[in-house]
Amino acid sequence: MRDVFQQELAEVQQRLVDIARLVAISMDKATRAFNESDVSLAEEAITEDEKIDELTVELDELAITILARQQPVARDLRIVVSALRISASLERMGDLATHIAQLARYRFPDKVIPKGLRGTFAEMGALDVVIANMLTELLTNQDMHLAERIRNEDDRVDALHLSVFDAVLGETWKGLAADTVDATLASRYHERFADHAVSIAKKVQYLGTGAWHQDDSA
Repeated sequence: MRDVFQQELAEVQQRLVDIARLVAISMDKATRAFNESDVSLAEEAITEDEKIDELTVELDELAITILARQQPVARDLRIVVSALRISASLERMGDLATHIAQLARYRFPDKVIPKGLRGTFAEMGALDVVIANMLTELLTNQDMHLAERIRNEDDRVDALHLSVFDAVLGETWKGLAADTVDATLASRYHERFADHAVSIAKKVQYLGTGAWHQDDSA
């Protein structure tokens, strides 16, 4: 029975990796759709989110079954409970990528963001893709150095997010009301995507080290 239980725990962890990989793919497609005004890529990103939702439900059902049948304790219990919380964050990250793709689809064939902010959003999207790929690797290898790198990249996303707000609230901003709304929403989606990655990284760190820093963000 113990061998079966360990196999089930390994399956839970592998499913988290599979979902994280799809999240990274979805954000990559959403970012390119957003920056290039590519409606086909936008549709692909939205379809990826449907897969993410399905896999998340299946993972949650497996985790709940393990809790009911195996009644894990100590670290094993923390792994299963953390998996449920991590899957929820991954599902939300998929939703945020979809929101970005939907903005590209709504504004097609026009670009979502005025020219002056396109470089900022291209950088923000690229950072989110990097973060998502690092998160996949972290869930695969539990390399705690990756957790710190994710936090550092999140700081960069936060700085870009603030720069978008400074721009749309500045006196030189010439965008229409729709441009302001789109820029504000898109920036928030990127910022929250990175925050969820940090939240997951903290949970992985806790499982690996037993240390939890209450004063950290996300």
